[in-house]
Amino acid sequence: MSDNSPESVPVSPSTPVLVGVGQASERPGDDEYQARSAADLAADAVRAALTDTTADPAALAAALDIVAAVRAFDCSSPYATAALGAPDNVPRAIARRIGADPARAILGPTGGQSPQQLLNELCGEIAEGRCGAAVLVGAETISTVRQLAGLPPAERPDFTEHDDGPLEDRGYAIEGMTPFYAVRHHLVEPAVSYAMLENARRGRRGDSRADYARAMGELFGRFSAVAAGNPHAAAPIERDAGELVRVDERNRLITDIYPRFLVARDQVNQAAAVLMTSTETADRLGIPQSRRVYLHGYADLAERELLVRPELDRSPAAVAAVRHALDMAAVGLDELATLDLYSCFPIAVFNLCDGLGLDPADPRGLTVTGGLPFFGGPGNNYSTHAIAETVARLRDRPGEFGLVAANGGVLSKHSAGVYSTTPVPWRVRSTKSLQAELNDAAGVPLAYRPDGWGTVESFVVRYGSGGAARATVVGRLDDGRRFLATPLDAATTAVLTEAEQPVGRRVFVRGGDTGNLVALTREAMDTALAQGVPTLRDEYGTVSIATSGHVLEVTIDRADDDNTLTGDTYRELGEILTAFAHDDDLRVAILTGAGSEAFSLGADLRGIRSPLQLMLQPHNGFDASPLDATPAKPVIAAINGRADGDGLALALSCHLCVADETATFAVPDTALGLPPSTTILLRLPDLVGRALAHDMILTGRRIDATEALTAGLITRTAPQGKALDLAREMAADIVARSPIATRTALAFLAHTTSVPNRETTAPHTATLADALVAHRDPLDGLNAYHQGRKPHWRNA
Repeated sequence: MSDNSPESVPVSPSTPVLVGVGQASERPGDDEYQARSAADLAADAVRAALTDTTADPAALAAALDIVAAVRAFDCSSPYATAALGAPDNVPRAIARRIGADPARAILGPTGGQSPQQLLNELCGEIAEGRCGAAVLVGAETISTVRQLAGLPPAERPDFTEHDDGPLEDRGYAIEGMTPFYAVRHHLVEPAVSYAMLENARRGRRGDSRADYARAMGELFGRFSAVAAGNPHAAAPIERDAGELVRVDERNRLITDIYPRFLVARDQVNQAAAVLMTSTETADRLGIPQSRRVYLHGYADLAERELLVRPELDRSPAAVAAVRHALDMAAVGLDELATLDLYSCFPIAVFNLCDGLGLDPADPRGLTVTGGLPFFGGPGNNYSTHAIAETVARLRDRPGEFGLVAANGGVLSKHSAGVYSTTPVPWRVRSTKSLQAELNDAAGVPLAYRPDGWGTVESFVVRYGSGGAARATVVGRLDDGRRFLATPLDAATTAVLTEAEQPVGRRVFVRGGDTGNLVALTREAMDTALAQGVPTLRDEYGTVSIATSGHVLEVTIDRADDDNTLTGDTYRELGEILTAFAHDDDLRVAILTGAGSEAFSLGADLRGIRSPLQLMLQPHNGFDASPLDATPAKPVIAAINGRADGDGLALALSCHLCVADETATFAVPDTALGLPPSTTILLRLPDLVGRALAHDMILTGRRIDATEALTAGLITRTAPQGKALDLAREMAADIVARSPIATRTALAFLAHTTSVPNRETTAPHTATLADALVAHRDPLDGLNAYHQGRKPHWRNA
């Protein structure tokens, strides 16, 4: 122990101390398997923790001021659902089962860091005198759901419970965890994102595929041996390095680098609880010193967003969190008796080993449970089990130290704790300056619509059922910007799946409206895209066209549905627009809506249940500057009725807008829990002024054609039913002028005005999407729309 250890300093009555730990589990196939609900299994773990103190369990339960529950997988994002139902106040449902009535109930944030993060918070509450006793508890019963969710409705249990008691909900806290840019390029599932980080590390090290696989197998083989001796492990079978990485029918490839045995095992029924009190409460309840363990050091830090990190295979925040906790505890890494490093995937362990100078084969072992692939990955709650195991081991080794390092997101959120039986006063050492330093580190700029040569920085190939492969490339353009792309062709995919080292390979990338493409050569890209230039067809599904001389008329032909915009509509508009741009005979396009009621009322929401569905629609028609990537030609919007939401965005993206005197304009999106499109947010204030734009966006105020003309939203007005005629007159005037002069003028204006284009709107669209998908309000807004009710806004 270091000379500056605080062991000799007496503790105060408010000093927090861990006094009881408990775990509960069941495995399908075991004789005692009951397919428990999460609340029932969590209550079992709390009872075990109460009993573990050796004090009177009933007296301890009655003394609980706070019950803090780790958020389960089935409520970890706005899109998660509890297939068998769940309590609406999880901590109070658990409290009720153990006979407790806490003053406060807390539901933690999403992420594997949350158990250690909540424990740090609860210890602080105790130290400040705001709490005498608290329990941290979490449970996952994913195997129960797998067993029972497929039963007929009448045979399925319903675990729904309601409780009116107050709940402190920490929210999802998943902003930036899965950026919209990544979603668009299939970088979503944890196994895929972590495999990308893993390949970046393999590339940096220069390891062969076989050598790196061997290293992963050797690392996790040692974890497997620990799990084999853990009675709560989901897979208590020791497997050696060769078996873990040998691909066969049972151990199929999930990604190009991960077979099934190397990824976190989430099909578990596991629960764990940690009971903590003030020293005064522990003394009053007669809890012996032999049961007490103290938190000597702790830290909570967050990493930069995934795609802007300087090095994809490193998380400096994870390393900094561990170092801060060790420094606070005044112990060195070599003084630890036990370690548990979060192990959802090998890279999470390797990252800390690399950053701390820790040997992956350290004889102390890097897990006390067996790790997430073998002990089990009970959602966000894994580290509660790690803390429980650490406490139990340290009781048998008085005076020694144990480390728990927890991780959430994609190496995104990190919490660390250093524990010992040695009493220590509670101390506060802020990480604000350290977090600020991490945040201020230079990030990598992103290219949302890249075009040019670059280098593969990392990659991942995801294998689906039947062996189908889907690949994503992360690269750097020659100017240093980072891009995401999917392979253009089989030859590019073959390099990713078969070449010994794709990292460092030169590639050519080009941006597109539905995502970016990457190829081995520019010639391959040019050939493929040239073949894809469309020509005008006679018929379309949701749009109709007509040509007259040099003028193309495009009609959104969905009058019975108020000309709402579907994914097919956007695809067809994009196809027509591209054909128009490449047709030398066509000089002007007119866009209008069928009928007399609506130009367009925006997105068709009938099949939309998630904002992600809406945002992933191919807004490649007029969503941004319509001629951004093509020869500039004038487009006139003939507004023949209401223009709302994305319908208004279409009009704003045209060069000229005319409207009949009955036309109106509105931005209703926020009433549905959705932000307006980036075209509206960027263009509307520029056209009509900030005051009117804010009024329309924030309150949904509808304006008529007269006010729109005065404000500069439209160019001219026409009598009722004559907007298209006026647009045709204007088109004739344009056609009478030099097409070269017209194109030159438009091309110049596009670079000297604030009209947004696809390149400038892309980062704004991504920012909006990233802020939106982390909350439940948008989902409820859409559900309310479909159900014909008022939304129940939760502001979360």
